[in-house]
Amino acid sequence: MRLAITGILLGLRGALTMGQVMSSLLFGVSSRDIQAFPGGSGLFLAAAALASLTPAVRAAAVPPALALKGD
Repeated sequence: MRLAITGILLGLRGALTMGQVMSSLLFGVSSRDIQAFPGGSGLFLAAAALASLTPAVRAAAVPPALALKGD
């Protein structure tokens, strides 16, 4: 999740920077949309959490002694 949060923060920074660069091309639309940034970030964070859930549940189901035993 730390990697996903880092990606979100870097993406937001890049989006804000590019929004300033592209503001001359946007007519009638704000380059800093208050609803789009948190919405997109929340959607990405939810997808990352859901993708991380299956491997975490599988790893938690393996007994530690069996995992340390090896083949």
